[in-house]
Amino acid sequence: MRKSIVSPSATAATPISDLWRDLERIARVEISSEDEKFPIEHALGKHATTGWRAAATGPQLIRLHFDEPLTIKRLHLHFVDQASERSQEFAVFAGAGSELKEVVRQQWSFSPQGSTEEIEDYPVNLSGITTLELRIDPDRSHDPKQSHEYASLQSLKLA
Repeated sequence: MRKSIVSPSATAATPISDLWRDLERIARVEISSEDEKFPIEHALGKHATTGWRAAATGPQLIRLHFDEPLTIKRLHLHFVDQASERSQEFAVFAGAGSELKEVVRQQWSFSPQGSTEEIEDYPVNLSGITTLELRIDPDRSHDPKQSHEYASLQSLKLA
């Protein structure tokens, strides 16, 4: 058996906050709607802010186009709604160019009396990714004319 003793500092993991990609620097973003008080930049930074909110009700789209193909190992999404009683669905798609495949789809019920935050942290193994798309249906109506809720996103992080 070969053995060596290492100091605890040598085995310490890199802090998670240091692993997150700087999305503002490495990506161009397209959005379907934006409330000027809650711009998309507030949801894509490494630090906590007020997040993004749509200016219109109904399903919304956030699409990131990366400057260079990425390998993504972790996807972290954080949604907050302290006012509405609603069921939301989101889906994440990723791929190269216009060839996107669904990575994850999730539904969540918000309630001001209980569940006001949804935090999803997914280990993924995505390589060669040039486009990542987040589709949010804030009240699962799938029809903008029937929707009464505004989509929002507290944060989106990739590692």
